Amino acid sequence: MPHHSAPFAIRLTLASEAGMRAFADRMAGLLRAGDTILLEGPIGAGKTAFSRALIGALRTRAGLPPEDVPSPTFTLVQVYQAGPVEIWHADLYRLSHPDEVVELGLDEAFGTALCLVEWPDRLGDLEPAGALRLRLARGADEQSREAVLSFTDPAWSDRLDAALAEIAADA
Repeated sequence: MPHHSAPFAIRLTLASEAGMRAFADRMAGLLRAGDTILLEGPIGAGKTAFSRALIGALRTRAGLPPEDVPSPTFTLVQVYQAGPVEIWHADLYRLSHPDEVVELGLDEAFGTALCLVEWPDRLGDLEPAGALRLRLARGADEQSREAVLSFTDPAWSDRLDAALAEIAADA
């Protein structure tokens, strides 16, 4: 597994599912086509729950009705529309080689869509430069989650500061 230096990190405690939805809603306000979020954490940490909340928030912001957001564990990729933005939600858990990412077309989607990638370690060298990494872990109780946003591209710092200042103050 490649080791990535992440000089910038923001730590948050999300106390509940409502906290996860509020976090996803704030993130929806700053994400755009061409962004990639690499979702890390063990099974049950909340990667799909975050993705579901984020896709819902993006669709709401685009004036679109809610859409069922199943886990892409078996389909590998689910694609959604949120106005002009195409969202690719990928679960790479079952992939055994980065070449399979190319077969899915995910490497091309990185440049044009908002990509949410669960199990990003399966990307190998195909991991997009400048991606935002979100590591989720179970918190102190069943409902809470610890979230760490990390990134090497300093442009994320300005984008995240305003959106997350309120959440960080509550953490």
